[in-house]
Amino acid sequence: MACIPVNGQPGHSGAMRRIVAAGITLAALFLLTALSPPKAAEAPQDRLNLEQMSLSFDEDFTTLDVSAWGPGTRWIAHTPWSGDFGGARFANPHEGFPFRVEDGVLRIEARRDKEGEWQSGLLASVDPKGDGFAQQYGYFEMRARLPEGPGVWPAFWLIGKDRSKATAEIDVLEYYGDKPGGYSSVVHVWHRDGRHTSQYNRNEVFGTGSEAAKPGEFHTYGVRVDRDWIRIYFNRAFVWKTETQPEHRQPLYILLNLALVDGATKEEAPDPSHMFVDYVRAYRLD
Repeated sequence: MACIPVNGQPGHSGAMRRIVAAGITLAALFLLTALSPPKAAEAPQDRLNLEQMSLSFDEDFTTLDVSAWGPGTRWIAHTPWSGDFGGARFANPHEGFPFRVEDGVLRIEARRDKEGEWQSGLLASVDPKGDGFAQQYGYFEMRARLPEGPGVWPAFWLIGKDRSKATAEIDVLEYYGDKPGGYSSVVHVWHRDGRHTSQYNRNEVFGTGSEAAKPGEFHTYGVRVDRDWIRIYFNRAFVWKTETQPEHRQPLYILLNLALVDGATKEEAPDPSHMFVDYVRAYRLD
């Protein structure tokens, strides 16, 4: 926000000018508060307790079971509805690209091809027929190191299996390398008639100090979904929640990817760029 100069008028004392300036400052602070997304206070029920849950999906990337479209593999390398997005095409997997597994860690690579076009990788846990892993309610988590630099756009997200009337989406993690101080969490409902609703929170969790968390280090990014609330966690600490919409009360499947923004900063992205994933897990609410 630009600073607003306060010019003293004839007959105004210094004290009066300070009072006027203070009033404008308070008004500006009020406006900023009104425009900022509300921060949910943590309640005891917001704390994560995995002992009350059962492990239902465990991908430790000892190996990678993936094909372009299935069937019969744990992952496919495209969105099940065949929709690419962003500034890089999601490639069919082949030897060493866009996925490589080493020492139990998955590496997703984004790079330019011989024609200079960006390609990268995406994993989805169901195929176009809806076969694969999906779960209604529970806790979903990814442990990962994010790429750094302008233009990179890694994500960890969930989609509802039933898209007949609306698409229910939970973006657990959207990280933009142009804004390295944190990541975004967004809950969407995309209706077939064109209506769209969303709830958004910016999670400012990264810093530059020696003790600060950094995107290029391994961290966990999680979401707990139940009938009433969608709760977001960073390193298993509660950061935000929003009410569960009716469209999200259904089985949700997992997606993770390294995308690039479809804009000017894509040209500045490191080539290649890498996202490293230690594991992806899901837990049932018992």
